[in-house]
Amino acid sequence: METKTFNINRRHFLKGTFASLVLSSFGVYGFDLMHPSKPYRVGLIGTGWYGKSDLFRLMQVTELEVVCLCDVDQRQLNVAADLIQQRKLDQKRPQLYGNYVEMLSKHDLDIVLIGTPDHWHALQAIGALEAGAHVYLQKPISVDVIEGEAVLAAASKYNKVVQIGLQRRSTPHLIEAKNNIVDAGLLGEIAHVEMNCYYKMRSIANPPLQEVPDYFDYELWTGPAPLRPYDGLPHRGWWRAFMEYGNGIIGDMCVHMFDTTRWILDLNWPKRISSQGGIYVQNSGKSNIADTQTAVFEYENLNCIWQHRTWGTPVDKDYPWAFKIFGEHGTLAGSPMQYDFTPNGKGIKIHKNCLYEREKYPEDLTEKDIELHAAPATRLHMLDFLKAVEENTIPTANVLEGHRSTASCILANIAMKLERPLEYDPELRIVKNDSEATRLLQRPYRSGWKHPFPEDFS
Repeated sequence: METKTFNINRRHFLKGTFASLVLSSFGVYGFDLMHPSKPYRVGLIGTGWYGKSDLFRLMQVTELEVVCLCDVDQRQLNVAADLIQQRKLDQKRPQLYGNYVEMLSKHDLDIVLIGTPDHWHALQAIGALEAGAHVYLQKPISVDVIEGEAVLAAASKYNKVVQIGLQRRSTPHLIEAKNNIVDAGLLGEIAHVEMNCYYKMRSIANPPLQEVPDYFDYELWTGPAPLRPYDGLPHRGWWRAFMEYGNGIIGDMCVHMFDTTRWILDLNWPKRISSQGGIYVQNSGKSNIADTQTAVFEYENLNCIWQHRTWGTPVDKDYPWAFKIFGEHGTLAGSPMQYDFTPNGKGIKIHKNCLYEREKYPEDLTEKDIELHAAPATRLHMLDFLKAVEENTIPTANVLEGHRSTASCILANIAMKLERPLEYDPELRIVKNDSEATRLLQRPYRSGWKHPFPEDFS
């Protein structure tokens, strides 16, 4: 693929971009991405649950060759290779690697997908960009703010498309809600947003220490993060129990809802961020992430408030993970499953469920652990990514937008730790008038690992 130039500082995608994308869900493509000039050469780093899911969605919407896979778990790696060959009968068995640096050095790839735990996202994204690939990077883009600034700088230097896995921006019913409810003015003046997650997703396990299995490279899995005593495979959910590898529920779940809110309302960086919380109820087990947290993202005449509890019951059983936008004329509630517009006083309520594509993509029905409701959104997200690669445009969840949403959630954790509000200056990359908070924008790396900085790519 030819090298193209991208302006990642462009304000945002033009309104109406998704009109053609929504049509693609029904088989009417606004652009020809099913048949590129030559099949994309693709590599995947992280072959667990969502890494495979992202790759399978990409395989459904364009022609590609899965050249190589990388994972520190040899068993997981071989399973992924088998599944890919089962799905694509003309596919050669991908070359398999335990170290992503070796993989990137040996292949000329058009696209690299990254589905590893959060503490690896920045280094692997930068490595893929340096190797000349466009990148589909699962959210969040980084585990600390300075990492995110470095990914942003690397994407600019190497002129590559980076799409972040914030696929609510490509969710058909939420696109409709943005266009037909918010942009159409049905809410009127908007001055308050509530976002929440009440899933019981925080582990309370307390497993014993174990021997590291011979098929799993725990040292490399840990990478730049602190090396915890090994107490079982970290796959799927266990690693999320620890701040060493991520940013808790707010870094995992709020990043989606806050990014959705910013997209729908066209919001930039918050003016100020505050947060309170901790481990209030679930005191058993090893997990060190907050089971209760409230964060306030302040804008001019608008507060976006996040609340999560991993215990108790949801405030609204129909919207356990969701956002609610309050306007003078009505309220819009939205989630990955549905949206509801409720007018104040006179008016017509509007309800829309998520899109399923079971008939169009019957292979979804046999895919282990697939999120059927999210598959159409991810397919559209991949098409938007490919459109940006082909047409020199900016993807909807580009690296700048991904960084704003990611960093804001990380800053909320810092505000909770320091027990005071923070104001981040993205130009100077500091917290205003707070040297202690500024130091916390960068996590220390384990000995032998070098933290990336935006100045590395100037």
